[in-house]
Amino acid sequence: MNQMYPLVYARDVARLGVPQYLATQCQPDTLDSYKVNGKIVLCFIGQGRNVDKGIEVSKAGGVGLILANNQDNGNTIFYDSHFISATGVGYDGAVTILQYIYSTAYPTAMILPAQSVSYTPAPFMAGYSSRGPNHVDAHILKPDITAPGLQILAAWSEASSPTKLPYDRRSTKFNLYSGTSMSCPHVSGVAALLRAVHPNWSISAIKSALMTTASVTDNLNNPIQDYTGNPATPFVFGSGHFQPIKASDPGLVYDISYDDYLHYLCTINPGLLNKVNAKINCPNQLASPLNLNYPSFVIPNLYGPVTVTRTVTNVFDGQSRYEFSWNLPQGVSILVSPTVLVFDHVGQSFSFTMTIFPANDYSVRNQYVFGWYMWSDGRHLVRSPFAVFLP
Repeated sequence: MNQMYPLVYARDVARLGVPQYLATQCQPDTLDSYKVNGKIVLCFIGQGRNVDKGIEVSKAGGVGLILANNQDNGNTIFYDSHFISATGVGYDGAVTILQYIYSTAYPTAMILPAQSVSYTPAPFMAGYSSRGPNHVDAHILKPDITAPGLQILAAWSEASSPTKLPYDRRSTKFNLYSGTSMSCPHVSGVAALLRAVHPNWSISAIKSALMTTASVTDNLNNPIQDYTGNPATPFVFGSGHFQPIKASDPGLVYDISYDDYLHYLCTINPGLLNKVNAKINCPNQLASPLNLNYPSFVIPNLYGPVTVTRTVTNVFDGQSRYEFSWNLPQGVSILVSPTVLVFDHVGQSFSFTMTIFPANDYSVRNQYVFGWYMWSDGRHLVRSPFAVFLP
């Protein structure tokens, strides 16, 4: 600790005859122990397990590992339970380190004790996060919402090693883990709390509350970024990053009954009704799947005017007056009716329609564009995203 060590790039300390792309990733038996001994090595992620790259560095006599993202993984930093002192850097950080290595006669680095740091911008969308459009039904915007899921410190069974690898004999009570395995418990826990606070709410009402109160800005008050550093879209984060406290008081909700879902199945695949053992007769003239009372929507092809109907229910204790607003993407116009809703009691519902038109803008074609619409009474912001494909 607190000692400077020589810093090298794995490609430059490869064994004779080893292909550069394998050495760059610190694949097994690629590093020259004479060139690596006593040094910190910069390796790139790629083929093979990340912890095995650290093992290769250690086997060659290295004292530390900097595991760098390739360009495809951007700035989503991966942390693993290494067997050697190690850290991870995003692609931008890797480029900076390489510039330092090749512009300095004797590049060095220091291994410091781990410490907690604040990350900005946060949140941002990890590179592995699932993305839309929805391949099951293009009219339903997915994902619904995003929640913390990258490098979450969580309880861990001591019966399992931190890497789960057969040669790992270590044990720990806590471990860092990433993925929907981490984000799903966050949302599920908040949904359970909302059910405790509002025991009469339906599952759909809880989902609506989570979605319509989500945030689309980070801790710098900028739009949430994708792992590339560019602004993310609803096909990346859905309605946004969940806000549990605001979800407990959403003002209005988009509720959906069991029968509503059955009629929705009629519009996309009536054969699915047999699989859920539903006793319902589909109407002869099917409504559009766009009219499922979801808190968001997608128009897969906007050739002409498309009307979307939604119903909102007041869950706020008191009289309220809501006004409609929107943010339209380029190439789209909208007509809304009504634009004002006045509620006088809890449980009261009103329907409204949105007719979406393709604008005469031929500079935006053959792509999805994104916008949002919102009801507000001055206290509650009931916000929903939408996506439109302009053919």
